[in-house]
This record gives sequence, C-alpha cells and structure tokens, in this order.
Amino acid sequence: MSELIPQPFYRGKVRDLYDAGEAMILVASDRISAFDVVFDEPVVGKGEILTGVSTRWFKHFRGGRTISQADDHRPLEQILDFDDHLITDQIEQFPEPYRNHEPFRNRAVLARKTQRVDFECVVRGYLAGSGWKDYQRTGAVCGHALPAGMQQGQRLPEPIFTPATKEDTGKHDENVTVDFMRQRVGAELTDRLEKISIALFREASAQMENVGILLCDTKFEFGLLDGRIVLIDEALTPDSSRFWDKALYRPGETAPGFDKQYIRDYLERTGWNKTPPAPPLPADVIEKTIGLYREIERRIQSVL
Repeated sequence: MSELIPQPFYRGKVRDLYDAGEAMILVASDRISAFDVVFDEPVVGKGEILTGVSTRWFKHFRGGRTISQADDHRPLEQILDFDDHLITDQIEQFPEPYRNHEPFRNRAVLARKTQRVDFECVVRGYLAGSGWKDYQRTGAVCGHALPAGMQQGQRLPEPIFTPATKEDTGKHDENVTVDFMRQRVGAELTDRLEKISIALFREASAQMENVGILLCDTKFEFGLLDGRIVLIDEALTPDSSRFWDKALYRPGETAPGFDKQYIRDYLERTGWNKTPPAPPLPADVIEKTIGLYREIERRIQSVL
C-alpha cells in the first residue's frame, strides 16, 4: 500500500533514497537534470532505463566475462578487488514495507549503504564537453597535459581520470585535479579509485565497440563499507555517459550520440544561463531523448 511507504530520506536530482535498515532502496525517477538543474517535465520511462542499464553493468562487473584485461577473463570485481552495492532489483525480494510496491517495479534496487566518497570519478576517452573547453584554455584537462593541436572529439592517447566534486542539487559540480582529490581523501584511496575507474571504462568501451558505440566519457561513484571500495549509484547509463555512434564519428565534429547530450545541446542553443529556474522542455525534445535512451539500452542489452 502506497500510504505505508515512508518519505525518502534523500531526494537527489534523479534518484530518491528510502531507508531499509542497513540497506536502502534507490528509486530512479523520470526527472531529468542538465547543468545540475532539475527540469519540471519528466521523461517518461527514463527511470526504468537507468535502473535496467545500471543493473546489467553491476552484474557484469560482478560475474561477467571481462574482455579488456588481456588473458584474464575473471569478473572485474575479482581482478581489482572491489564490490558493488547491488543486493537485488526484484521488488518481490525487497523488505517490508517496500516489497511488491508496484510504483518501484523496474525502477528501484535494494542496495547496501556505504560511506560515500564525495567525488565523481570521471573517465574521459575523447576530448569533449568541459574537457574540450579546458583544453582550449590550458592545453590540459584537469591537470593532464595533452599534445598540442588536438581537435574537438579526438580520441585521447589513453583514458584519463578527471575527478569532480559532488555538489548539492542546484549547485554546479566542479572539475578538479587528481592531486586535489588526493589532498581531500588521501593518495592511497584516490589512486585505487583511479585504477578501478579506468578499468571499468576500458571494459565498457570494449563491450560497446562490439555494437558500434564509442564510449566518450562517463562518471562513477564509490563508497566505503567495512574497509572495502564499493561501486554505487549508477553505472554507464545515458545520464552519466556520452555514447557516440561509431559509424558517424569524425574527429573535429560533434558526434551524434545516445545520451543526455542531446538535451544539453538543445539548451545551449536557447541561450539559457544554466541557473534555476529551468526553461520548459518541448515535447519533441523529450520524445527524441527517450528514443535515444531506448536505443542505447537496446545495444547494451545485446552485449550484456
């Protein structure tokens, strides 16, 4: 009964978190945010896609065959000695009062609670977005010096780890250097998160290239539980990643993709100043967005 469901103890830009003792319920809503501002209009069906995609990646990293670590095909969590937060995505296995709560079906997971590391672990494989702007100004991205003369959208020599601060809803996350993160959370933890994040990126890139998709960049979040690193929140969704169509990719051009970049590009053209209140999203922009999300979901399902 919905009237028995408590209020979430935390409401993020997209996800609502409900207390379940030592665990919690993460519910992916149909809300969409861009430039750290949440929009009024829902993208119907988006929450189910985010949950389904993340769950597939969590299960792959936990028990799937790795294809990016030379001859070591063990699950990536075994190779790099970390965990993920997923307990179950089946509402029939949720604790009371959440068990069989139909509004949660296909858009919620039961997950372990952790002590969140308050940095987004961003990995970039191509020069795009804020990384491209940083490079134009400084010749580097978050302190990583890059070769001169690179083009927008060009593949980087190697994936780079470019952390960002985690800010509250309505505030802009800030790109920082690896050294800044080391000073805040310690060198040992930062270096382990960098290694894990880049390995996750390489594995996802290898999987997605098999279905004609280039993984431009993505972000991961981690927590700590009983001294162990835990991958949390979401993984390689069209909200947290840029997925490009390999067949249409050309360095120096804006690559067509299957992700939230479509909305960002629309908003850039409107001249909006990227601060609240958010402008209304037209119905055709919402329809195009959910179509892109469904297509990347289909491709991910075909390899995982």
